[in-house]
Amino acid sequence: MDKEKIAQIFSEIARILELKQENPFRVRAYAKAAQSLNDLSEDIAILAQQDRLREIPGIGRDLADKIKELVASNNLEFYEDLKKTIPAGLLDLVNIPTLGPKTVWYLYQKAGITSIASLEKAIAQNKLSGLPKIKQKTIENIKQGIALIKRGKERLPLAGALRMADDFMRPLSELAFVANISPAGSLRRQKESVKDIDILIVSKRPKKVIEEFIRLPLVEKILAKGDTKSSVLTRPGIQVDCRVVPEESFGAALFYFTGSKNFNIKIRALGIRMGFKINEYGIFRKEKYLAGRSEEEIFKLLKMSYIPPELREDNGEVELAQEHKLPELVEQGHILADLHAHSDYSDGENSIAEMAQAARKKGYAYIAITDHSQALKIARGLGIAELKKKRKEIERINRRLTDFRVLYGTEAEIDSEGRIDYPDKVLAEFDLVIGAIHSGFKQSKAQLTRRIVRACANPYVQIIAHPSGRLWGARDAYELDFAQVLKACRQSNTALEINAMEQRLDLNDSGARQARASGVRLAIGTDAHSIAGLQAMSLGVSVARRAWLQKKDILNCLPVEQLLKTIKK
Repeated sequence: MDKEKIAQIFSEIARILELKQENPFRVRAYAKAAQSLNDLSEDIAILAQQDRLREIPGIGRDLADKIKELVASNNLEFYEDLKKTIPAGLLDLVNIPTLGPKTVWYLYQKAGITSIASLEKAIAQNKLSGLPKIKQKTIENIKQGIALIKRGKERLPLAGALRMADDFMRPLSELAFVANISPAGSLRRQKESVKDIDILIVSKRPKKVIEEFIRLPLVEKILAKGDTKSSVLTRPGIQVDCRVVPEESFGAALFYFTGSKNFNIKIRALGIRMGFKINEYGIFRKEKYLAGRSEEEIFKLLKMSYIPPELREDNGEVELAQEHKLPELVEQGHILADLHAHSDYSDGENSIAEMAQAARKKGYAYIAITDHSQALKIARGLGIAELKKKRKEIERINRRLTDFRVLYGTEAEIDSEGRIDYPDKVLAEFDLVIGAIHSGFKQSKAQLTRRIVRACANPYVQIIAHPSGRLWGARDAYELDFAQVLKACRQSNTALEINAMEQRLDLNDSGARQARASGVRLAIGTDAHSIAGLQAMSLGVSVARRAWLQKKDILNCLPVEQLLKTIKK
């Protein structure tokens, strides 16, 4: 059993315990263990065999024993017994945004609601309106939440799709008869969510590749199987297509199956005007094969610059490539720092020193430790006395480090009126202040806009975090007058964040591109709450690339002294 499946089981245990209103510390223990397992980079079976499970953050003796049981037997007796204590459909209800465990339990006990289907039926038959704790507004929120979760199930977020693709590609790439392998489709274009996963493989033994593909552990059902192509359905219900092509067609197939559809139509039309036929087998003049081993040789034959996959959406990139005027997109190697990270001073898992060391190992020159501010009690936001202690610790760490710097930062709450929850005297002491909204998401468009605009006007707020407030599959973006926000940012020298946390990716590529066009700088932050969370930077870079961002557009591509000078108001 892999770590993702064990993490899923621990997460379900946490939800069942919370649903039954058991000890909250026990609930948090399982939830934290699930997160740690998802962040784990080592093989869980090897850790269990070496008796090293307790090295994982949040894993004590009891949970280590449960992991060993799962690894050894693919089963956990405690989990199976616990599931029997509630109707199975209640877990689906807990996943509905705005419908917390207490409400689910109340609906179960008072109205016999045991599934999303029974909840929808009860709403349609107006059976919830008479319940004392259920108001009409609550019912409307539930309906919106059901619609949101249904949409989320239709697509897989980018991070999950990347992990799933890797679970398929890693074992296939290790086969001696596989010469090359790559994802294609919307995943290769790094779309924020994908409907299915495409994998291209070069091999002289296509039938053998297909046999290995359909036997992989994640395969739940074989949808189609041929000599060079197969489609399967995975356990989470995602379709994965595998195509095996000869070496001379790999570039052409990668080009064709990467898309997008509109991009392909434009390129084929261009090819026709130049006397070429372009398809997944190659580029031809009449029947003569001209190119197709690599994408680069196809672009060269078409007399244009190579177009990165993230730009292939027919948004003007083809015309710019013909003129050799494509922007040089930001790359992971350009990133010098993470500007949004948490330590164990607030709700993070690792110490400041540990976060700094991990960032240093990634090749960064600095990191901003931006723990939550005092108003966010649920995240153990820091009071004034704790800030002094944190600042002294950062100063001690910086004295020891000659080639790296820790910035003293905060993720400060923007209240319902747009005020920041530390006085100016305190804010002035920070190297970096990120303003953030964590409540009041259902306020009017005008009020939410006013909050952010007023925060931008604060002389100490330099970045607005996760500006649209969305959480994938849990909460839609709140309504904003984005034009007003961009105007306020531009006038006040306030940057907007591309939050790289996999559940957020906020700003999205469209918002980030609008910000760039408006002359507003961007900052990429992982919002990491652990060392493992720092790895999400690559997701933020993907958003930035899809937004056509260059190194010059992003604050954390600047050396630290230049950054501090640039963000000063």
